[in-house]
Amino acid sequence: MKIYSDLQDFSVTKPIVTIGTFDGIHLGHRSVIDDLLSIAKTHKGESVIFTFDPHPRQVVFPNENKLRLLTTPEEKTALMSELGVDHLVIYPFTSQFASMDYHEFVRDILVKKMHLSHLVIGYDHRFGKNREGSFEFLSTCASQLGFGITQLQALEFDHINISSTKIRNALEKGDILTANEFLGYSYQLTGNVVKGDQLGRTIGFPTANIQASHPDKLIPGHGVYAVNVKVEDAVYQGMLNIGTRPTVSNADRRSIEVHIFNFSKDIYDKAITLYFEQKIRDERRFDNIYDLKNQLEADKIVTQKLLNGLQ
Repeated sequence: MKIYSDLQDFSVTKPIVTIGTFDGIHLGHRSVIDDLLSIAKTHKGESVIFTFDPHPRQVVFPNENKLRLLTTPEEKTALMSELGVDHLVIYPFTSQFASMDYHEFVRDILVKKMHLSHLVIGYDHRFGKNREGSFEFLSTCASQLGFGITQLQALEFDHINISSTKIRNALEKGDILTANEFLGYSYQLTGNVVKGDQLGRTIGFPTANIQASHPDKLIPGHGVYAVNVKVEDAVYQGMLNIGTRPTVSNADRRSIEVHIFNFSKDIYDKAITLYFEQKIRDERRFDNIYDLKNQLEADKIVTQKLLNGLQ
């Protein structure tokens, strides 16, 4: 897959293009991408995804400051490559770009710069200034500017339209099962291992403290989770706590700590990836450290049974 941060070197034979933020690359997105690849093959062209960085909402609503990403740019790129996309354009989304007339965008960027052959859009496509880029509007552009256009149908899961917003809401509630069903894969978080207070070692549950690698990555809600953990090229089972550690700390700041089963290597300052499988329980305060240790031992048994059942 070829990746472009601008269009200076963009040269593609019969580009078949779809446009979107594609945050999460969920099942709905994957349906669009599958159709894109199929249409590209039918038209003997090359598949192109035109996406943005940063996320448009972060530019259009800069004071909102609430949007968290399901996929970082690096994660999005890796997932696109796995799906077999030929070309990925990650276009800089600026306030100037946001104010561009959509007809101008189609004419000057898609047609003149990219030489668009065919445009594939989702069922609810309404991009551009004042969300004017509807299917009807684009159909008029297609006839005027000489490219083909296909509108796809919505993908439903149990009669619910899948969306990035619904997945974000599920993750914030700790509903990993719903999020993963909509995503079609296990939600992941990559971060660096940083120094902690090493209290876990004293009760037989040493933890790696994680600092997310991207400041806007969505962190699931507080609680204890069953996770798979990728360290270098190996994958281990583990249980993860997200929260304020109320039994041992009075601090309000959130911590992300993972206890990796059957693991004793020094991984400080190394990047690891967490794959969320299921929430085990809510975070809660215990009367003493011994009650906490007993609960962690019970959590480990539950987590191992769950993760072994997924194999």
